[in-house]
Order: sequence, then structure tokens, then C-alpha cells
Amino acid sequence: MSENITKELLERLSCKDPDCQVARNAVMENGLKASAKNGEVQRTLHHSFSVKLKQGAITNQKQSGRCWMFAALNTFRFEIIKKLNLENFELSQSYLFFYDKLEKANFFLESILDTLDEPTGGRLVAWLLSAPMNDGGQWDMLCSLVDKYGVVPKYAMPESKASSASGEMCSALTTKLREDACRLRSAYGNGAKREELAAQKEEMLGEIYRILCICLGEPPKTFDFEVEDKDGKFIRECGLTPKAFYEKYVGLNLNDYISLINAPTADKPYHRSYSVKFLGNVKEGRQVRYLNLEIGELKKAAIAQMKDGAPVWFGCDVGKCSTRDGGVMDTNVYKLEELLGVKFGMDKAERLDYGESLMTHAMVFQGVNLDEDGKPNRWRVENSWGEEPGEKGYYVMSDDWFDEYMYQVVVNKKYLSEELVKEYESEPILLEPWDPMGSLAVVRD
Repeated sequence: MSENITKELLERLSCKDPDCQVARNAVMENGLKASAKNGEVQRTLHHSFSVKLKQGAITNQKQSGRCWMFAALNTFRFEIIKKLNLENFELSQSYLFFYDKLEKANFFLESILDTLDEPTGGRLVAWLLSAPMNDGGQWDMLCSLVDKYGVVPKYAMPESKASSASGEMCSALTTKLREDACRLRSAYGNGAKREELAAQKEEMLGEIYRILCICLGEPPKTFDFEVEDKDGKFIRECGLTPKAFYEKYVGLNLNDYISLINAPTADKPYHRSYSVKFLGNVKEGRQVRYLNLEIGELKKAAIAQMKDGAPVWFGCDVGKCSTRDGGVMDTNVYKLEELLGVKFGMDKAERLDYGESLMTHAMVFQGVNLDEDGKPNRWRVENSWGEEPGEKGYYVMSDDWFDEYMYQVVVNKKYLSEELVKEYESEPILLEPWDPMGSLAVVRD
């Protein structure tokens, strides 16, 4: 057998069967996914649920990768709407976005200082330099921001062009931070002391802060909270700090919430706690930590929390087997194997190990449909891409899709056994920075 593609091999590979020609005509005219779309799926995955929570109007992250932040703030505003009897309410995503960028810049520069003795061309430094600034995040990173900075209503720090379409700002920040890393490492190579480097880092953060103020505006230190409830009652409280506002009007104890993941790979035994090296934003904030469990445990905990009247933040691979039209997430939404005449046979563990799948997007469960035996068969998903996709912004997820592409749910520890909580709180196994479980939810609309 030749190691090259020869004329004889090309002749043997030539596609002459009628099915291939029919498929080719369809795909060349309509595109791959449109030709493979399975119309039967949407008939069974309808938007009705036995457990359904009521939320405010759908939100829209637009051209930014803030899904993790939108999803978390959607769970927070749910509490405010319920407590104050509001028709709708939205928290400022731009406010936390500002501080996330600032904290990520500091985290990156501190990571550079921590790796000064590593070679520039080595895997670790190359990984740090690959994306010193992006929009993505994780649940624990959000908690660190809220613990430190609180939250504010959207009107107290509204959206800007740079928050809704963050690419240009992120590009400028990335360029500056890579330059800063170069300057710090060069100064160290020329004999600069750690104290000198720390002083340089502070000047660098001053430049980052200036860029953020120009792009996003400067965050408020205090604000007046004013809102009218469904019955016309006007609520006003003046001079609130963002932290005081969170404590009074959201009131969730974020230390009670635990990240459960499903990573069925051989290197990650179930019922163990995991963290990821060099993953975070707030340097002194909480450690990103997960408890790896069987997929059924994630479902059980999420259902328990929703039955108790609270939504669930989750992370998944939204781009796999999903469609914006009707908002369907189902493993059979496209019949690619039948159309192409080839088999796609990797399981979940293999997809993780070989880079075919990982968590890309965060959303919120706002309901689930349980069959007559109490088992879930479809899930109600609040997205943050505006009202156009799905059914007025809501998606429906099949339970099979949950099995294959769901990676993380965040639940209150009261819905878990004492044994599972102890497993979560055990000393975590540290994963390498490039491990798939270190991925950030960052998908844009």
C-alpha cells in the first residue's frame, strides 16, 4: 500500500453510487445541516413542561462571550423578581464585565510573574499567552466577582457598544497584556528585582483600567434603587452600595452552591474533586472546583432544585446537535450519518479526550418535563441570545442530549447528600491548564 494518494487510489475512492449523487445535489444546493435536518424531532420536543418556573423577559448578550455572566445574573434576577413582585428586572452585565476584565488582567500578569523561570516557548507560557484576555468564564469566577464587587441594576451601568460587541476591546487588551508580559519577562532577564516588577505591574494595570473606563464607563460606587412592582407599588432605596444591594435583594449565599461535572474520561474518576491550574480571575477569590459525578446525579440535583422553585445554572457544548430554529437540542436533530453515508461513533469520553467536545456555553434551566414514572425526557432552557432563536428565546433539550453534551450544573449543596458534599470539599486533584475541564463558557450569539 502506498503512503501517498495515487491516481489508482483516487479511482477506487471515486463516489459513483446514486445515493451519493442525490446527497451531493441536496447539500450543494442547501448546505449540509439544512439537508440533514430531521423534521420529526421538533414534533416530540415541544415546549411544555411539568415543572416550569416563571422568569422575566429574555436577555441578550449580543456579540460578546458573556454567557456565563448572563446565565448567573439570570438566576439572581429571578430572586429579585420573586421577592419584589416585579414583572421584569435585569441586572447590569456591563458592571461585572468591567471588573472581570480588570481582574483577569491582574490574574494574567501575576501568572506571568509566577512563571518567569519557565521558557517563553514552553507549553505553559505559550498557553498563558494564547488568550490573556477573553470574555469566557466559569461559575466560581462569577462568585468571586460578586463576593468582591456586588451587583447593580442594569440602569446603573447600562450596555455600551464595547460590552455588546466586545471583540475590538478584547483585541486591544490582549495586545497590551502580551506586550506587558514581554516587558516583565525581559526586565526579569535583565536582573530586575521582584519589587520592581510588582511596581511595573501596577502601572500596567493603570493602563488596563483606563482602557476599560473608555470602553465601558467607570462602575458606580453607589446608586439609588428605584422600581415599581406589578401592583404599582413604588420601591426606593437611596445610596446603596453594590454589595449591600446584592445582600439585601438577591441574598443567595454563594458558598452554598457547588459545581457538579460529568467527565467520563479514564483520567478523572467519579466522586473526586478537581480544580485547574492557572484558571481564575480574582487572584484572591475562590478556587474553581468541581465534583465529577455520573450523569444521573447531575439530573437528580437539578430536578430537585427546580422542584423547590429555583433555576439552575449549567454549562454545555451548545454547538453540537442543536438548531436555532425552534431552539432544539437533540442528538437526532440532524441525520448526518444517513445523509453522508458515514458513521460518527465517538462516545462522550472519546470526544473529550480528542478535542471534539467541551463546555462552550452557559445557560439556565427553567423547567423540566417528567414522565409518568418521574423521569426527565426534556428540559426547558433559558438562553441569552434574545427572543429570535428558539421559542421567544427558550430552547428545549432532550434527555439524550443532556447525557451526551451536558458537562456542568451548579446546585445548592442542600440538594446533595452529606457524602457528596464531603467529596466536593476534599482536596482537589489539580488538572493541567489545557485540560478540557478548564474550558470557559464563551460562545457568542
